[in-house]
Amino acid sequence: MNSPNHVRLLDTTLRDGEQTRHVSFSTSEKVGIAEALLGVLKVDRLEVASAAVSAGEREAVTRITEWAAAKGYADRVEVLGFVDDERSADWIVESGARVMNLLTKGSERHCRTQLRKSPEEHLADVQRTIGCARDRGLVVNVYLEDWSNGYRDSRDYVYDFVEGLGGTGITHVMLPDTLGVMTPEEVGAGLSDMIARFPDVTFDFHPHNDYGLATANAMAAVRAGVRDIHCTINCLGERAGNVSLAEVAVVLRDKMGMALTIDERKLVTVSRMVENFSGKRLGDNAPVVGADVFTQTSGIHADGDQKGDLYQTPLSPERFGRTRSYALGKMSGKASLKKNLEELGIHLSAEDHAHVLARIVKLGDQKATITAEDLPFIIADVLESKDYQHVELVSCSVNSGLDLESTVSIRIALDGEVQRAAGSGNGGFDAFIDAVHKVLPDSFVFPELLDYELRIPQGGSTSALTEVLITWQGPERTFRTRGVHANQVFAGINATLRMLNILLHQESAEA
Repeated sequence: MNSPNHVRLLDTTLRDGEQTRHVSFSTSEKVGIAEALLGVLKVDRLEVASAAVSAGEREAVTRITEWAAAKGYADRVEVLGFVDDERSADWIVESGARVMNLLTKGSERHCRTQLRKSPEEHLADVQRTIGCARDRGLVVNVYLEDWSNGYRDSRDYVYDFVEGLGGTGITHVMLPDTLGVMTPEEVGAGLSDMIARFPDVTFDFHPHNDYGLATANAMAAVRAGVRDIHCTINCLGERAGNVSLAEVAVVLRDKMGMALTIDERKLVTVSRMVENFSGKRLGDNAPVVGADVFTQTSGIHADGDQKGDLYQTPLSPERFGRTRSYALGKMSGKASLKKNLEELGIHLSAEDHAHVLARIVKLGDQKATITAEDLPFIIADVLESKDYQHVELVSCSVNSGLDLESTVSIRIALDGEVQRAAGSGNGGFDAFIDAVHKVLPDSFVFPELLDYELRIPQGGSTSALTEVLITWQGPERTFRTRGVHANQVFAGINATLRMLNILLHQESAEA
């Protein structure tokens, strides 16, 4: 894509993102993320590591570059190098990479204080390192670390440094707001000045998010004429992190009419992968990829959508392979409940609808978590219906011991017929799952368990009720069920029973 409106995104999740506190990707995780970013999400460029950090880093880069070369992506894999003559260059070449992003000092204060060198000495070291890298066949880009403060404090230093890079054969000059201190106005003015002063140089912008301005600053950079923006998945990075790839991709398309190669429908998939591998939970309200961003909570909003899509925007969930939902709780109105009932294919009379809504509002006042999957049980309880009671646990005995396999003995009523089974497993919940498999019909397809979340009320004691939320992969969609019990194992069992009743009811309705 060679359009002047094409913005290239460099993802640095595997380099700058791994500088997030407590984040360290294994070799296999780094390879998997790289393959997803380049092959699935279709980022333009990928910064994967820092040179000479560890043997594990070497292995990861080697495996990534081997895969990238086989797929035709070799020139899009980049590695951070240091001003150390041939050391970084040799490491990068031996790892199979072809592009070095050389880290230099974009601030005179850093140059003199941290390196204890004059600008002339540092520039000479940089030129020599670039020469070593170029002699080994590497493409070289140059980072001006702390450019934002360097430009503010000593523009002549920055100008002289960029001029000194002329004739070295570098491809990009990368301008970081390393400490995330710039405003959009400062970014626009600074980058416009740099582009005007050095029209033959290709500049990148690398924003951090310390003031929460990273997305706005990326927009300002593009408005100034920069066409290469650095970002990470889920805002990983030093301190407050780097700018979010998802936010930048959507904002540049929708608000600035820019063209990108990113496949928007894969944003959530890759975001979840990075969330799992990094161990850094994504906020439910994170733009574009958060769990709640396409959920309307207010009954007024649901009513407006019901009557004329009044609360919908071009930022539609369908763009990202998602669906809009309407939360159930004390803020729910008739339209919220109606939307959820339509999704489940349930019709209620006006009187029953009012009774169910009243129960939902009451549960919301008690701070209960209510999902669409809870609705059949709320309805069954309110209307004293047994439609959703295909499976009922009559009795259950769980035995566990230190270094011993857990065992479970159950009696279950399956459509009114009581059956017995025993199971064993790695813990009481696993043993229950083993036992329940033995009483289900052979035709029943047990869904895959995707996530198991256990929590107690904040500040709760050891005797507090526990809530288990389990996410299942059903035949057509993922769904979540909830169980509450003072015993953690039985909370999980209750959530599983809800899942079984939902799926068995669907089977009976389709029969």
